[in-house]
Amino acid sequence: MRAVEVQEYGGPEVLKVVETEVPRPGPGQVSVDVAYTGVNFADLKARSEGYRVPSLPFVPGLEVSGRVREIGAGVSDGLTVGQEVVALTAGGAYADVAVADAVTVFPLPEGIDLRTAATLPTVLPTAYALVHTVGRLQPGETILVQGAAGGIGTVVGQLARAAGAGAVYGVVSGAAKAEFARGYGYDEVFVGEFEAPVRVATGGRGVDLALDPVGGDTLRAGLASLATYGRLVSFGNASSAAPWQVGQPELYPGALSVSGFSILTLAQTDPAALRALTERAFATVVAGVVSLPVTGEFGLEEAAEAHRVMGARTSVGKLLLRVG
Repeated sequence: MRAVEVQEYGGPEVLKVVETEVPRPGPGQVSVDVAYTGVNFADLKARSEGYRVPSLPFVPGLEVSGRVREIGAGVSDGLTVGQEVVALTAGGAYADVAVADAVTVFPLPEGIDLRTAATLPTVLPTAYALVHTVGRLQPGETILVQGAAGGIGTVVGQLARAAGAGAVYGVVSGAAKAEFARGYGYDEVFVGEFEAPVRVATGGRGVDLALDPVGGDTLRAGLASLATYGRLVSFGNASSAAPWQVGQPELYPGALSVSGFSILTLAQTDPAALRALTERAFATVVAGVVSLPVTGEFGLEEAAEAHRVMGARTSVGKLLLRVG
């Protein structure tokens, strides 16, 4: 079978298509004939700096849609060979066949095709957790979202609007992205610097909830943009800045709260909680609450080009690899 390997860390050019053996599922696992694979920023960090890479060579990729190929011993979740599914993987999704723990394999949601389904496993549960489970957005509250035009950002905007947010503010890196984001629930989108504009937009009050996947200075500016009793959720470190620290001097004056979310970590520490979260999140797509825009599709052999596009920070929505 074909797989895209990282044999050394570096730029998109280190992604190499190789022929390799078909992986077999172990106990509690399922193998999937891959139809589509989602491209995530975590894949770029794995390729360039070894983020969550146990050893080289490594096949990146965290989410797939496709059909069950083989079921490992001890799987009793009602999955059947040939069944259409979506799956969250611990890696290995840039391939014709991927293996996932059965607890992170889900039947294809009703009315969703395999192409759209490949956008679901990481983006939708993450967005749902940020708005509801961790962020706990209440009707009438205001929310500030970094990366508003990306896959997670577009879903968060829709979920926040459906939850009755008083105002939904986004932050992007360019004017074209701002225009795109406005179509997905955002009242106002700031380009670049946002701390002062947020204060102006909220009459000096700040926002109730800020969501940050960037880290570093951006996280600190988000914290400074909160209203009294405001909450910040960190869900990534795209800036690769040093790990942030926050304590009494930052939190006490405004009675602020900071929390974190990582879908990959939750999959490792509490897969049952992840499964419950994912089922609630998938229901929002079936109900038509959110749509997931696929804005770029590449062949498996074009994985390097997909990484170049995402790495240029000009892409919007979700990028996919077409595999099967």
